[in-house]
Amino acid sequence: MRENVDLGPVADGPADLYDAFYDALEKDYDAEVRIVLRHVRRRAPGASRLLDVACGTGRHLARFGRRLDCVGVDLDPAMLDVARARCPASVRLVQADMATLDLGRRFDVVTCLFSSVAYMPTVATLRTAIRNMARHLDPGGVLLVEPWYTRQTWEDGHLAVLTVDEPGRKAARISRATRRGDASALEFDFLVADATGTRHFTERHELRLFRIDQYVAACTAAGLVDVEVDDYGLYGLGLVIASAPR
Repeated sequence: MRENVDLGPVADGPADLYDAFYDALEKDYDAEVRIVLRHVRRRAPGASRLLDVACGTGRHLARFGRRLDCVGVDLDPAMLDVARARCPASVRLVQADMATLDLGRRFDVVTCLFSSVAYMPTVATLRTAIRNMARHLDPGGVLLVEPWYTRQTWEDGHLAVLTVDEPGRKAARISRATRRGDASALEFDFLVADATGTRHFTERHELRLFRIDQYVAACTAAGLVDVEVDDYGLYGLGLVIASAPR
């Protein structure tokens, strides 16, 4: 099991700590954006407008924004504050939940990356989220969703440690992975030290272990066509790609 888990907003700590841990993993956002755009150009070569759902701190979105007219949405305002400082001024950022998303406009591309869709707790809510994304696509537009682990790829009891070593801040994150049925849980312990002192805090994130065919079925139920799965995807978890009918 890889350490490419999306820990979401870092409770009791600055949102930029989220980025610092993924910098420690040397996550290659440039390469991931190139993969996404390669799929987009293959299906919609004239695409110019992109919506990034659950954009987080805007690491992908900032790169998309150099090439396309972009909007990013996320549920967490602290994440959006970091994204706002990072992204080109032309990128519009909106606080919104994928479970109720309705921006009233359409795009050539909709992305939902870093397994964020797995925060949907049931198959029904997964279908709702995918349907909400699909209705933001213009005819011929492309949806790209990065899934989470499945039961087969999940490693129960997996332990991992990440560290951040910056001049003014040191941090460590210890994670433990557990599962109950189709619900996976990530339990995090953080220890952060800076000029203000040392803090310890914990987080628990629950993500659904959907089957890949359930992602595919959600796309089909939303009226999307030409659904395909890139088994490796951006970072080893796969990528589900579908198009809106023309």
